[in-house]
Amino acid sequence: MGTSVQVTPLCGVYNENPLSYLVSIDGFNFLVDCGWNDHFDTSLLQPLSRVASTVDAVLISHSDTFHLGALPYAMKQLGLSAPIYATEPVYRLGLLTMYDQYLSRKQVSEFDLFTLDDIDSAFQNVTRLTYSQNHYMSGKGEGIVIAPLVAGHLLGGTTWRITKDGEDVIYAVDFNHRKERHLNGTVLESFVRPAVLITDAFNALNNQPPRRQRDQEFLDAIERTVNVGGNVLLPVDTAGRVLELILTLEQHWTQKQLSTPIYFLSYVSSSTIDYVKSFLEWMSDSIAKSFEHTRDNAFLLRKIKLVINKSALEEAPGPKVVMASMASLEAGFSHDLFVEWAADPKNLVMFTERGQFGTLARILQSDPPPKAVKVTMSRRVPLVGEELAAYEEEQNRIKREEALKATLVKEEESKASIGAEVVTNDPMAVDTNVTHPSSNASGLHSGAFKDVLIDGFVTTSSSVAPMFPFYENTSEWDDFGEVINPDDYVVKDDNMEQSLMHVDGDLNGKLDEGSANLILDTTPSKVESSELTVQVKCSLLYMDFEGRSDGRSIKSILAHVAPLKLVLVHGSAEATEHLKQHCLKHVCPQVYAPQLEETIDVTSDLCAYKVQLSEKLMSQVLFKKLGDYEIAWVDAEVGKTENDMFSLLPLSGPAPPHKTVLVGDLKMSDFKQFLASKGIQVEFGGGALRCGEYVTIRKVGDASQKVGGAAIQQIVLEGPLSEEYYKIREYLYSHFYSL
Repeated sequence: MGTSVQVTPLCGVYNENPLSYLVSIDGFNFLVDCGWNDHFDTSLLQPLSRVASTVDAVLISHSDTFHLGALPYAMKQLGLSAPIYATEPVYRLGLLTMYDQYLSRKQVSEFDLFTLDDIDSAFQNVTRLTYSQNHYMSGKGEGIVIAPLVAGHLLGGTTWRITKDGEDVIYAVDFNHRKERHLNGTVLESFVRPAVLITDAFNALNNQPPRRQRDQEFLDAIERTVNVGGNVLLPVDTAGRVLELILTLEQHWTQKQLSTPIYFLSYVSSSTIDYVKSFLEWMSDSIAKSFEHTRDNAFLLRKIKLVINKSALEEAPGPKVVMASMASLEAGFSHDLFVEWAADPKNLVMFTERGQFGTLARILQSDPPPKAVKVTMSRRVPLVGEELAAYEEEQNRIKREEALKATLVKEEESKASIGAEVVTNDPMAVDTNVTHPSSNASGLHSGAFKDVLIDGFVTTSSSVAPMFPFYENTSEWDDFGEVINPDDYVVKDDNMEQSLMHVDGDLNGKLDEGSANLILDTTPSKVESSELTVQVKCSLLYMDFEGRSDGRSIKSILAHVAPLKLVLVHGSAEATEHLKQHCLKHVCPQVYAPQLEETIDVTSDLCAYKVQLSEKLMSQVLFKKLGDYEIAWVDAEVGKTENDMFSLLPLSGPAPPHKTVLVGDLKMSDFKQFLASKGIQVEFGGGALRCGEYVTIRKVGDASQKVGGAAIQQIVLEGPLSEEYYKIREYLYSHFYSL
C-alpha cells in the first residue's frame, strides 16, 4: 500500500475565507497555512481549535493575513505548539504584517485577541528555509521530506512539496506563472504526475488582460486624476502585493520625471522596505542581474516617500498618490483617508485586489457602487479628569494585589524549600512570620528569606532548623570535568522583540521610531467612536494586481502537471465546481472538492515496500560509473530477514538473460559533431540526423513528458543492413552505458 494521505479543510473551501488545511501523511499532521480575515472572526477558527493540539508541523505559504494571520491567536488560545516552517521573506514580512494589523486595530478599538508579545512568541517557532532546501522531519515524521519551492504572487511565496517513500504531495495555492517586475513565476509546471496536488480555484473564472495593457491603464488613470488636482488612494496590504505597485510607480515616475508626490503609508513602511532591500536573491532574475552588474538596488526608492502617520501627508498640500494599508478599508490609514477623500469628485480610490467578503472594500467594488456608506470613525484619546483618577486607582489596586500575591508565593516557596529540614522537637526554632527590629537581624537577610531567631523554648508551627538558610551550589561532573550547558554560550538571534528599543531605522531595528514609540506609549487612553454616513462621490476603479494565474492558465498548468489525484480548495462555490468539472474531463479522473471539516482519503493506489539490500548480494554487484553516480543491473530474489523485513538476496540459481539496457541521454547536435569527427558525412534534415548515404537517426516521443526528470523518448536507427549501418550503430551505443 502507498503512503497514506488524508486532507481535511479547516477553513477556506467553497468560499473565499482564509486558508487553513490539515494534511496527514502516514499519521503525521501538517497544518498547511493558518489564515484569518481582517474582521478577525473567531468563529472561523472553531474547526482549527478542535485539532490544534494534534498538529505536528505548520507550513506557511505566503506572508499575508489570509495565510498566517491566525498564528498568534492559535498558539496563545487554541493549544497550537508545533514547529512552523516558512521562507525567510515570509517570516520577516509576515511578522511586520501582523505588527501592522495589531497597531492599526489598537488605535481604534480595545483589541485583545493577541498582543505584540503573542506575535513575537508565535514567530519564534519559525524555522526558515531557502527555496529547494530539503528538510528532513524527525521523530514521528521520520522519512518525510519537505521543501519550499517558488510560487510567485508574494515575495518568498511558497509551493510546498511533501515527499514520503518517493511520492510527492504538492500544496500550491495562490501561485503565479507570470514573471513580474519583482518576482519570478512559479515552478509548479516542473512537476509531472505527483501523487497528490492540492490547489485553489480562487481565480478559476477570471481572465486577465496582458500585463502591459493593464499597467498602462493603471498609470493613465492615476495621471488623469492628479492632472485635474485630485488625490489617488491605493488601499494596499502591508508587505505583499504593494511591492509590485511600488516598483511600477517608481519606474514610471522616474522615466517621465513626474513631480507629484507618492507616499507609502503604514505603521511599518520603512521597516518593510529595509527588509525588502536585503531580499534581492528571492526576487526576479532581472532585479538580481541588475544589482550584480550595477549594484543598483531596485528598492532604493527616490520617488516614493515612506511615512508612518497621516500628518506627513500635509507637507504636500496639492495632489498626491498614497498607498495606505489596509487593503480591506476595515482599519488603518486607508480607512481614514477614504473617509476624508470620498466626497471629492476629483479624487480616485483604486483597488488593486478583490476586497475580502463583508469588508468596506468589497462593498465599494460592487456593481453599481453605493452612493453612500456608513462607517465607524474611532480614535484613541488620553484619559483626563475623573476617568484618569479612576484608572490610576484601579491600577494601584491591581499592583497591590499582585504584590500581595507575590509575597505569599515567596513565603510558600521559602517554606517548601527548607521544610524538609524541619526539626519538630528542637526547642530553638526560626519563625518566619515574626520579625523584631534588630540591627543584627536586618543585615542577615538572604535573598527573599527574612528568617530571624526567636527567644524562648516554644516550638512554633513554622519552625525550622536553628540556623540561617544555606544552599550549596553543586555542579555536575563527568570524566572530563564540570558539565557545561551549551545554551549558556549561544549568541541569540536579534529577534524583533529583543530590539524594539533599537529604533535607528536600519536592519538592526525592526520598527520605525514612530511605530516603536507608539508601542511603548503607556499613556492611559480610551477609544471614542462615532457613526458617519460618507457620500461616495469620488471615482472608484478596480484593476487586477493580485499576482495570481488566471483561469485559462490554471487549467493549462493542471493539464501539464497531470496529478494522479487532485484536491481543490479556496474559491467560490461556482469557481470550485467549474474547475472540478473541467479537471474531471481534461486533467485526471480523481478530483476532490471536500466540504469544511470533511476528511478525504487520497492515499496513493501504488503499492510501495521497503526492502533491504543484503551484504551478500551487494558483494556480487559490479557497478559502472555514470557521471556522479554508480549504476548496476541486479538480479535478486525477495526474502525476509530475522526482523521480518523484506530483503533482496542473491539468486539461488543462475540469473535469467535480459536485454541490454542503455542508460544515458543523446544530444543530436553533439552526436552530429562526433560522427563528423569520425569522417562520416552527416546533416540535419526533416527533424532527423542523416548519416552517410542511407542511415537516419531520429528521436521519437514527447519531450515534455518526463519521468524522474528524463524525457520519455526513443532513438530510432533506420537504414539498410550494411557496414556503414553497423559502424554508426556502434558509435551510437558508445554514447550510452550498457547494463
